[in-house]
Amino acid sequence: MTALRCGLIGAGLSRSRFGAALALLGQENGLTVDYTLIDTEGLPDFDLPATLARCRDTGWTGVSVTHPYKTDAARWAGAAMLPDVAHLGACNLLTFGPTLSGHNTDFTGFLGAWRNTFGTRRPGRVAMAGAGGVAGALGGALIALGAEDVALWDPIPGRASTLADLLGSPARAVAMDAAQQASRAAHGLVNATALGMGTDTRSAFSPDWTDKQEWAFDAVYTPAETPFLQNAATSGLICLTGFDLFRFMAIGSFAALSGHAADPALAALLDPLRPKEIA
Repeated sequence: MTALRCGLIGAGLSRSRFGAALALLGQENGLTVDYTLIDTEGLPDFDLPATLARCRDTGWTGVSVTHPYKTDAARWAGAAMLPDVAHLGACNLLTFGPTLSGHNTDFTGFLGAWRNTFGTRRPGRVAMAGAGGVAGALGGALIALGAEDVALWDPIPGRASTLADLLGSPARAVAMDAAQQASRAAHGLVNATALGMGTDTRSAFSPDWTDKQEWAFDAVYTPAETPFLQNAATSGLICLTGFDLFRFMAIGSFAALSGHAADPALAALLDPLRPKEIA
C-alpha cells in the first residue's frame, strides 16, 4: 500500500482525533498513513520554520498546523498559499509534493459542511460571536457562500474591526452591546468562540436571542451538541456542529495530501470519531 507521511504541529494535542480520521480515509482508499504528532506544549524554544523545513526535506507528504501556529505557517508558505485562501492570513495544512502549497481547510471544510447540509442555499444575514482563531476562515467561507451580511463582535478591543477589514464587505464589526440586535436580525448564528467547550455550560448567544433565525453553527466540537446548539435546535434552527466541520476538514486535508477527490460521501466514515457527550 502507498504511504502518506504526514503529521500535526500544535500545542496540546493529546486528544486530537485528526490522525485517526486520516487513517480511516487512507484505509478506505488503499493508502497507509504514517502520522506523527508534534506537540509543542512545554517547548518554549520550539522553532516552527526549522520544523517545517525538516518535514519538507525528509520526504513528508505534508503537515497540518493548528493553534498557535496558523499565522506563522501562512507566513512561512508566503506566495505558495493557495489563491482562494491567501487573504485569510492563516494556514493549517502545508503540502510539499513537487511544489509547496499552503491550504486552509477550516475555510474549505466549512464550505463542504455547509453544502452537504444546505446545498446551494445562501447563508443570508449572519451574526458571528468571536473574531479570533477560526473566525477568519469561517467569515471568509460565509462570504464565499454568498452571505449578504456578516456582523461580528469580540470582547477584545479592536479584534472585530481588524477581522472585518481583512475580510472586506459584507463583513462588519459591531459593538458588544449591539450583539443582541445583530443576532435577532440574522438568518444564521455562528459561534467562533471557545464558549461551550468541554464542561463549559456558557453560550455566546443568550437563549432568548435564538427564536426566529433559520440555522446555527458552533465551531466547538467537543461536545458536538453544545449548550448553544441545544438551545438553537429547541428553537427550530437547523444546526451544523463543529464535528461536521472536523469531518470535512479531514476530507479536504486527505484530498490535498493524497490527490484523491474530496468525496462528501466519506463523511459518514468518520462518524465513529464523533466526541461523546459530556455529562
